[in-house]
Amino acid sequence: MTDTASDPSETHDLDAVIDDEVTAADVKALSAFGYETRYRLVRLLVESDDGLKFDEISPYVSISDSAVSHALTLLCDAGLVEKERDGRSRRYTPTRRAEALVTALDDTR
Repeated sequence: MTDTASDPSETHDLDAVIDDEVTAADVKALSAFGYETRYRLVRLLVESDDGLKFDEISPYVSISDSAVSHALTLLCDAGLVEKERDGRSRRYTPTRRAEALVTALDDTR
């Protein structure tokens, strides 16, 4: 049996796990899921085939357009949603990270 507490390579691996930048990014992403509306928006986008335009999203949530816009901005900042111009509107798509988190939740239910 090896004593990993004294193994310097084991300590180095643990340093990578608790990296401040990685931790902050992960907490930001998980925090974005902490509100029902944002979770519903991510799930809606994950289930869409090619993402959705803003006016396609609004009917699925019972909040104001400005609240939807704010939620989508927070999700973009958290790395869960990407937005791109689509004519006069914007199209929102889930990131690979959002898809993986939704899949993980589904798989553990």
